[in-house]
Amino acid sequence: MVTVSFEPRFEMAVRRIRDLVLKERVKKQIAKIIERPECGKPMRYTRKDSGKVRIPPFGLSYMYLEKEDKIILLDFYHKDEQ
Repeated sequence: MVTVSFEPRFEMAVRRIRDLVLKERVKKQIAKIIERPECGKPMRYTRKDSGKVRIPPFGLSYMYLEKEDKIILLDFYHKDEQ
């Protein structure tokens, strides 16, 4: 069973979302990540070992620790503010 944890930055960003449609899209993407952790685009350089899923025009970054079977949701950000 995969355990999921949230970084404080991610929690604050999601808490600020007022658009209900966008919130539903975020929930669907989180469910997709939990179901298949390898589904996101693998990141490179300083963000190695993390992945990214697009929710246009936003991005959701996460880290999957395979040995611990744990997903850490790192950040939810606007593409232009990356």
